Amino acid sequence: MKTIVKYVRSISILLIILFSACSPDEEREGYLIGFSQAMTTDNWRKEMNRSMRIETSLHPELDLEVLDAAGNIQKQIEDINLLIDKKVDVLIVSPIQSAPITPIIEKAMSAGIPTIVIDRKIEGSNYTAYVGANNVEVGGNAAKYILSHASHKKGNIIEIKGLAGSSPAYERSLGFRNVINKQTNLKIIGTVQGDWEKHSVEVGLKKILDSTSNINYIFTHNDRMAQGALEVARKKGLDDNIIFVGVDGLYGPSGGIQLVKDGILSATILYPTGGSEAIRLAKNLLQNEVVEKNNILKTVVIDSVNVDIMQNQFNKLNQQQTDIEEQQAIIREQITSYNTQNSLIQLMAFLLFLLLILALYSIYLLIRVKRGKRSLEIINKKIVVQRNQIENFAKQLKKTNETKINFFTALSHEFKTPLTLITSSVESLSKAKDQDLDNYKYETRLIMNNSKRLLRLINELLDFRKLETRSFVIKPSRTNIYEFFKSIFHDFKTEAAINSLDMDLKCTNKELELYIDRNMMDKVFFNLLSNALKFTPKNGKISVRIEESSDPKKINIYVKDSGIGIPSGEQERIFDPYFQATNNLKPGSGMGLYLTREFVKLHGGTVSLRSKKGTEFCVSLLEGTEHLKDYIISQDEPLKYEKLETHIDSLYPQAVMKDLPGVLDNELNILLIEDNLDLANLIQRNFHKEYNLHHSDGTDAIEKALDIVPDAIICDLNLPNKSGFEICKELKNDLRTSHIPVIILTALNDEESRIKALRSGADFYITKPFNLEVLKQSVVSVLYNREKLRYYYTNRINEIEDNKLNTSEQEFLKQLNEVIDKNLQDQNFSVEELSNIFNISRVHLYRKVKAMLGLTVNEYINSQRLAKGKYLLEDTNLNVSEIAYSVGYSSPGYFSTSFKNKYGLTPKKFRDSKEPLKDSV
Repeated sequence: MKTIVKYVRSISILLIILFSACSPDEEREGYLIGFSQAMTTDNWRKEMNRSMRIETSLHPELDLEVLDAAGNIQKQIEDINLLIDKKVDVLIVSPIQSAPITPIIEKAMSAGIPTIVIDRKIEGSNYTAYVGANNVEVGGNAAKYILSHASHKKGNIIEIKGLAGSSPAYERSLGFRNVINKQTNLKIIGTVQGDWEKHSVEVGLKKILDSTSNINYIFTHNDRMAQGALEVARKKGLDDNIIFVGVDGLYGPSGGIQLVKDGILSATILYPTGGSEAIRLAKNLLQNEVVEKNNILKTVVIDSVNVDIMQNQFNKLNQQQTDIEEQQAIIREQITSYNTQNSLIQLMAFLLFLLLILALYSIYLLIRVKRGKRSLEIINKKIVVQRNQIENFAKQLKKTNETKINFFTALSHEFKTPLTLITSSVESLSKAKDQDLDNYKYETRLIMNNSKRLLRLINELLDFRKLETRSFVIKPSRTNIYEFFKSIFHDFKTEAAINSLDMDLKCTNKELELYIDRNMMDKVFFNLLSNALKFTPKNGKISVRIEESSDPKKINIYVKDSGIGIPSGEQERIFDPYFQATNNLKPGSGMGLYLTREFVKLHGGTVSLRSKKGTEFCVSLLEGTEHLKDYIISQDEPLKYEKLETHIDSLYPQAVMKDLPGVLDNELNILLIEDNLDLANLIQRNFHKEYNLHHSDGTDAIEKALDIVPDAIICDLNLPNKSGFEICKELKNDLRTSHIPVIILTALNDEESRIKALRSGADFYITKPFNLEVLKQSVVSVLYNREKLRYYYTNRINEIEDNKLNTSEQEFLKQLNEVIDKNLQDQNFSVEELSNIFNISRVHLYRKVKAMLGLTVNEYINSQRLAKGKYLLEDTNLNVSEIAYSVGYSSPGYFSTSFKNKYGLTPKKFRDSKEPLKDSV
């Protein structure tokens, strides 16, 4: 009996030790994060709380406690005091207003609690970190959107502000006005003070709309107030005439993104909540990591251009968050089950002394709990893996989208250039009044060539689609490969001769026969030869070799050029669809080499390349018919000297720019920067009667502009060496050419390109295909505007310093006046000295002053001297001789003669005609 009792006692002690070792501690080890939420907007509050809880759930060591003051400032102060008393490890605060919250946050910092301010700032900088978007940038982006929409048109704006005293309202207004106040065509005519809710704008906005109906834009500090503004405008019947711009860009049925998609808002500025970023920042603080003081979140303009993309991205993110929440709900259920079972284990340990039989059952439960824990760990790992997979997929999707966007941009340029030539030629023929045979032939050649070019592009797209759907069926027939290639090779000889290229075709056995689909292989060899021709410089060489391989069943066809080559890191991707090499200054559709590879593969062959001091492509094709047994093979006679469809005219523009008789040398000069010579010739033929047209293909655009100093510049965007953006910006930043108006021609029709062109200094932006009359009128407009500026500068030259328009030309005139005034008494002050001061040549200074003021430099200096002399006659008692010498004249007689020529009176008679001057004290 004693032995049994001793045995039972030993077992009991062992089980107690076992359970004590295996049971988890009752007190959970972790960190507590307190969040004081005070936003009045339900959607915003829910989105921020949700993002915080999701991010917190990914870190088991963190607990989040949210206290919502629902817009009550006093309640928020009480909530923060409560969190300080709880001694939270990190405090996160979203202030309602800056000033009242500042003291309580300083109290938290004094208590040693790291404090993160989110969304809205406080006064001063006594906090650990700030997370939020740059509200000044948000306001600025809204203003820039309105500016891009308004172009040069005048417009009236109403600004609807957020809650008074909140930092977002102040900063958004500051950023908005910083941009708008610099514009002369836009004016803020009214301000409404709201409180972030839609009903708060009704009275103030109605009052403004009652006084005036000429409102073009309404900018509201959030989307809810934008809805309220729309309702007020709709009651007045003005909603169709006003463009509404909001802020927040929340996702959901009533969020800003949906409002833009439904056409209720023209645009909204995305304002991220920053919830997940704040939790990650808190985690870094708890790990004693150094964090940035200001953590600014990125923002973006959402309008009709990108709203679908943004909504799709938010849909995916929302679906991912929903999946994560479902997984977390399962985890919470299993954790609850785990805690319940753990409690049972503890109870069983307590009863172990009484019920030994239950001890075994308790061990069983413990093992089961451990298995459950391992299962949870596996699930967590799977979630992390899935999350990483989703992130990788998102990156790949973004990269693919960018590639496709670049492809379609290049393709649109490929389509729009021939369309411009066709439509302009048809327009020119329709307006022709005489039977000019040369002009008729020229226009019809342009139409035919560019129609063929469009047909080739369309056929490429159709071939691409057939390859994607695997619906291509080849039709092989017996073909003499040398004669076949020779017929294609011959098409390129003329173009090669024009460009001083040496082309050579060699074949080891001219009787070689292959079974090929002639239509497909025609496109294959055409693509290879056209690429060689396109990328080989003048005086280069293109060679073609047809050789039998050491493998008796294979024939190799080599196409080699001495062109720019392909970067080594991109050679593996050169056959991918959409891909174009980075050194390709003549981008096309990006489909040619992809189609080449696929067509050759359908024949059982391969395409390879080597690129070093030029590029060499090798097409390897199999002899015989064994590899084509799945196709119907034609046994017709081999092709000899039969020419297939020729595309060469549709690919390459006219190689020489024709000289046409211009107007007189002293008339207006236009510089055309365009690498498509067909288009350049067309514009030349339509402009030569009104202007002297000078041409550059883009390689020497800056040099020609400095040499000619034209009256206006027409510039394409897609150019070799430099883009039109770069050329325009460089010309506008150069003192010698900054006054020249620039008209941009391009196939790009997106807002981003328009804005980029305007930022580069362009005066007009015309998209292809365009009407030649529109281009002509644009040139007339920019020249007329320049004449208006010339009149303004000439008649108000002394008011330049007080003018609010701070342009580079006014700055130049201001400096010019200062230099002349400083040297006015110097009789020997010359144009050469003036040009040296500005560090430009005498010729360029003459041309710039003449273009801006209509005067020579000497005439302008003389006019300034006479104006100074007139002022001295009116306001001083100096005699005529003293005045003459003081303004730089060598003799009083010369001064009197010049003064009379300008003002109609001699200096003495001019002074006598005025009231007597008082003696100076």
